[in-house]
Amino acid sequence: MAKIVQATARAVASYGVNPVARFLLRIGVTPNAVTVAGTVGVLIGSYFGARGHLFWGTVIVTACALTDALDGTMARMRGGSGKFGALLDSSMDRIADGAVFGAVVYYLATEGNPYGGVVAALISLVFGQVVSYVKARAQSLGLNADVGIAERLERLLIVGFGGLLGAAGLDWGLPAALWVLAVLSVITAFQRLIHAGRTEPKVTSE
Repeated sequence: MAKIVQATARAVASYGVNPVARFLLRIGVTPNAVTVAGTVGVLIGSYFGARGHLFWGTVIVTACALTDALDGTMARMRGGSGKFGALLDSSMDRIADGAVFGAVVYYLATEGNPYGGVVAALISLVFGQVVSYVKARAQSLGLNADVGIAERLERLLIVGFGGLLGAAGLDWGLPAALWVLAVLSVITAFQRLIHAGRTEPKVTSE
């Protein structure tokens, strides 16, 4: 699933993101500025979602989340993002994810927690953070955890789809999407842990 979405994202980047990235670099906009602006946009969209404006919240969050591909493309065009750029990007991603799921929790709580959606959102939030942490920690230890059925882009797409269903008047749509996401997030976390364990060099005694 993740590889299919990533391949589609690369195709979109070739035809849509690349020209925008070149234009922004030409007028002096930095990848880090785009990273921060995208996060601010996600925070604004999350506020709309928390207030019950699911359609506009979903549209704004999705549009701003696409800057994750834009700033990465800009960094590659400049020859790399550098260590601080990578740190900033990861940090802003965590803030954005927290805002999205925090907004979802707030909204569903005010709606009476339909279908246990609040619980699903909290599970998705916690294990979404674990999924990202396992990959980063594994890389720092020289292990490989670059696998998983639901990476960050997939998680945002699932939440966005649920938000659109909710905006269409289907009160089960968002909770259903969150329960699917909760299950996939748990699976992905353990997929990465298991894969990282298998890539650890074996210690042999002479």
